[in-house]
Amino acid sequence: MSSSVDKNCTYLISTEKSSSFQQDDICKDLEHLEVASKIKALKQAIVGLLAGESMPRVLMTVIRFCITQDDHQIKKLLMLYWEIVPKYGPDGKLMPEMILVCNALRNDLISPNEYIRGCMLRFLCKLKEAELIEPLLPSIKQNLEHRHSYVRRNAALTIYNIHKMHGDALLPDGAELMEKFILQESDMSARRNAFLMLFNEAEQIAIDFLTEHMEEIHKFGDGFALLVLELTRKTCRRDPAQKSRFVRCLFELLQSDSAAVSYEAAWTLVSLSTAPTAVRACAQTFATLLSSSGDNNVKLIVLDRLAELKKHHSKVLQEILMDILRALNSPNIDICKKTLSLAIDLVGPRNIEEVVQVLKREVVRAQESDLEHGEEYKTLLIQAIHRCATRYAEVADSIVLVLLDFLAGEGGYNVMQCVKSIVEQYPSFRPTVVRKVIDNLDEITSAEALRVALWVLGEYSEASEESSNETMLTDAYEAIKALLGEPPFSLNREGDGDKKSEEAVTTTTTKNIVLADGTYATVTTTETTGGVTDLESVPHLRRLVCTGDVLLGTVAAVCLTKIALKTMRLATDKQESGRITTGALLTCAGVGRMAESKRGNRIGVHADCLSRLSQCCRILLDPNVRDKMTDTWLRTCQQAFSTLVAKQKAVKTKLSEEDKRGRASQADDLIQFRQLRSQAVQGGLENDLMDADDISRAIGVDGANADGSKLKHVYQLTGYSDPVYAEASVTVHDYDIVLEMLVINRTPNTLTNLTVELATMGDLKLVERPQSHTIGPLDERRLRANIKVSSTETGHIFGTVVFDNSSTAQKTYVNLNDIQLDIMDYIRPAECKSEDFRAMWAEFEWENKVAINTNIVDLNEFLDHIIRHTNMTCLTPMGDTGASIAGSNFLAANLYARSVFSEDALVNVSVERKEENEGKLSGYIRIRSKTQGIALSLGDRITTIQRASPHPDQP
Repeated sequence: MSSSVDKNCTYLISTEKSSSFQQDDICKDLEHLEVASKIKALKQAIVGLLAGESMPRVLMTVIRFCITQDDHQIKKLLMLYWEIVPKYGPDGKLMPEMILVCNALRNDLISPNEYIRGCMLRFLCKLKEAELIEPLLPSIKQNLEHRHSYVRRNAALTIYNIHKMHGDALLPDGAELMEKFILQESDMSARRNAFLMLFNEAEQIAIDFLTEHMEEIHKFGDGFALLVLELTRKTCRRDPAQKSRFVRCLFELLQSDSAAVSYEAAWTLVSLSTAPTAVRACAQTFATLLSSSGDNNVKLIVLDRLAELKKHHSKVLQEILMDILRALNSPNIDICKKTLSLAIDLVGPRNIEEVVQVLKREVVRAQESDLEHGEEYKTLLIQAIHRCATRYAEVADSIVLVLLDFLAGEGGYNVMQCVKSIVEQYPSFRPTVVRKVIDNLDEITSAEALRVALWVLGEYSEASEESSNETMLTDAYEAIKALLGEPPFSLNREGDGDKKSEEAVTTTTTKNIVLADGTYATVTTTETTGGVTDLESVPHLRRLVCTGDVLLGTVAAVCLTKIALKTMRLATDKQESGRITTGALLTCAGVGRMAESKRGNRIGVHADCLSRLSQCCRILLDPNVRDKMTDTWLRTCQQAFSTLVAKQKAVKTKLSEEDKRGRASQADDLIQFRQLRSQAVQGGLENDLMDADDISRAIGVDGANADGSKLKHVYQLTGYSDPVYAEASVTVHDYDIVLEMLVINRTPNTLTNLTVELATMGDLKLVERPQSHTIGPLDERRLRANIKVSSTETGHIFGTVVFDNSSTAQKTYVNLNDIQLDIMDYIRPAECKSEDFRAMWAEFEWENKVAINTNIVDLNEFLDHIIRHTNMTCLTPMGDTGASIAGSNFLAANLYARSVFSEDALVNVSVERKEENEGKLSGYIRIRSKTQGIALSLGDRITTIQRASPHPDQP
C-alpha cells in the first residue's frame, strides 16, 4: 500500500499554497491557438500534478494540441510533463495514450534540430519505464553517429543510464556499443560519458582502454582524468594487487594543468604507495597547488592534506618546507594560521635558520604594512618564533634581539612573554637580552608589556656584561627612573615655574546634516581645550602610571625594590646603594599616595597593590624584615617561574611524544577485512581510498561510538497499552535533525490514514512531514521527518498520531511524549586564548548566573564533572591531577566551548569549600554568550547535572 503513496519525484516547484487550477480551464487553454495560452496551461498542469491533483483529461488534450508544436519552451515544458504524468492505469498496465507519447518522443529523437535531439536524450535519462524506452532504442543508437558532438555526448549518457537501470534486458550489447563508440570518438565530453559507462558497467573494458591509451590521457580532458582516478581507487579498493598498473598513470596526472586533477592524483598516489618517491611527488604537487592557486578554499584544503601527510612522512615534508611557507603571503588569516601550525612542526636542525629568516621577514612586513589582521598575524609570528627559539638554542639569541625591535604596539606583550621565557631557559643569553631591554624600554607602549619588561629587569639585571664584567643594576635603575620620573605621579605637575595647567574644557556640538540620499542625520562633535596638551612628550611609563594604572606603578616599585636589595647584597658602593634605595622608597610612596587617592570604595587590585607597596617599604627600611624576606624576594620568586617553565616544557614534550607515538599492531591483533568492518585500512596512509563516498565519515560519525550514541537518542513516544506504539531515533547532523520513527499497530484491525502530526517549539522548523500510511494488524512502518535547526536554543518536538479504524471508521488521536533536544549535541570543545576570553567576556551581554548546589565535596572532582558533562575545555591550567588546587578551599576556572553555529560559550566557575558547612561546595557558575539561547540552555544543563553522580558507573 505504501508503494502507491511514495512515488518517485525528480524535481520540485515552489508555489503558493492557495494556487488551485480547474481541469476544464486547463484543457480550454491548451486548445487555444496562442502559444502563450498553451504555455500557461502546461505550467498549471505541471504544478497541479506535483501538488497531487488528478487530471486524467488533460493528458489527451496535451497530446492533441501540444505534441506537434515546434516552440522550444513548449518542448521543455512537455518533457517536464511527461516526466511526472501517470503512465500506468489502475490495472498496472501502460496506458494506451503512451503509444502516442512514445511516437512524439521518437520524432524529437530524429529531429533535424540538434538542440531538440540533445534535450530529448537528456530527458530519456530520467525515464524509467522500459515499455516506453524499448521502441526508442534504435533512434538512440542512431544518435551515437550524429555529426554534432552535443548529440553524441547526450546519446552516450542516455545509453549509460538505460543500461544502469535495465541492464542487459534492454541493452545486451551496451558494453560493446560503448567500446566501439569510445574508440572512434574525438570529442572530450562524449569520450568522457562513454568511459563513464564502461567504468560503471564494464570495468574490464575500461581498464583495457586505459592501458592502451596511457600516453594520451592528458589529451582527453579533465573530466576524463577524474574518472580515471575514480577507476583507480575503485579497482585498488577491491584488489590491492592492481596498484602497480596505475602508478605510472598517476605520475602523469600529477603534471596536469587542472588543480582538481593534480590534487586528486596526488592524494590517490600517496594512498596507493608509501614509497619516498611517490610521497615526495605528492608533497611537491600539494606545495605547487598551495602557491599557484588563488582560491583560499583550495589552499585550506591542501593545508589539511599536508597536515595528514605530516603524520606519517614528516621527513619528506621537511624538504619542501620553504615552498609551504610561501602561503604566508596570503592575506587570509586562517591560511596563515594553518601554515604556521604546519611549518613549526616540520622545523628541524637543517632548516631552522631559513625558517627563522622567513619569519623575521614576515614580522617586518606585518609591522610596516597595513594588513587587515596585522596585529593578530604579528602575534602568530611571534609565537612561532618563540617556539623555534625554545627548541633550538643556536638561533635563540638572534631571534630575541630581532624581536626586541618590535616592542611598540599591542604586539609588545607577546614579544616580552617570548623574551621572558627565553631568558629563563638560556642563562647565557641574559646579559645581551637585558641590555637590549634596557635600551629599548622607552619604546614599549602597552602597560602589559611594560609589566613583563619591569619583571625581567628586576629578576635578571644582576647579570654581568662581558665587556666590563659589571652588573647592569645601576643602568636598569636609571632607565626606569628616567621613564617613571619623580613623584607625585600626576600629569599636571605643580611648581613648574609660574605656569599652571589650565583645566580641560570639553565642548559638545550637535547639528543636523543632509545625507547623500536626502535623509537627515544628527552629528555630534566633541572638542577639548585647555588642560595638558604635551602628552606626547611624557614617557609612556609615566603617562600610564599618572593616568591611574596602579598595578603598573606597583610593578615598577617592586622592580626598583629588587634592584635596591641586590645592590645592598653586592655592597660595592654604599653611597650608590643608598641612592637607589631612596629612589625606590620615594617611588613606593608616590604610587601608594596615588592608589589611596583613586581607591575610593573599591577593593581588589588597589588593596593588593597597597599591601605590596607597604611590604616594599618595610623590607627596605627594617633590617630585621630585610634579613628574613630577602631570600624570598630574590630567589623564591625566580624559582617559582623556573618551575612553571619546566612544567610547561614537560607538558609540551609529553604531548608531542603522544602525537608521534604510532599505533603498533601486535601479533595477536585481529585481521581486519573491509567487507566485515565499516572503516578499514588498505595500505598506504590510514585512510580509505573511497573516503569521498563514505557517508559516515562525511557526517563525522565515530565508528567506535556510533551505535552507542544512537541508542542514547531513542525516545519512547507512546505507551505500551496504546493502540499504536511509537518510538523515535533522533540523529543530529549540525543544522539538520532526522527523526526516524517506528510505528507499530498493536490492534487486530487495519488502521487507515495513519499520520504522525508533528509540531516544534523553539528555533526549529519542520521541513518534511511524514506521509499517511495504512498499517495492517500487528504490522509496522518506519517514518522519517526532517527538521532544520537555526540556533543552540533548547527546542521541543511534540505531536499526535492520528488514524482511522477500518472496522469502526472512527478517527483516533494518540498524544506523543515530548522530545527535548539536548544542547550537548551542538556544543563542541574548543581552544581560546586568555586574552580573547577576557575580551569576549567584556563584550557579551547575555549572562546566566547559576548557584552551585551539589553533593560533590572535592573541588577538582566537581570541575571535572562540569567539564565532562558540558563538552567544554578548561582554559585555566590545573595540571594533570589538579595538583595546583590541592590543599586549597577555593577554585576559579574559565571554560570555553563553541557551538556548531559558531556561537561562543564562556563559563566561569568560582567555587569555595566551607569547612564549617561539612565541607560542602558553594559559589556560582556564570555563563556568558552573545545570544540568549545558549546562555539559558547551558545554564539549564549545568543546573541539571551538577547534583548528579560524578562517576558514570554510579546510579
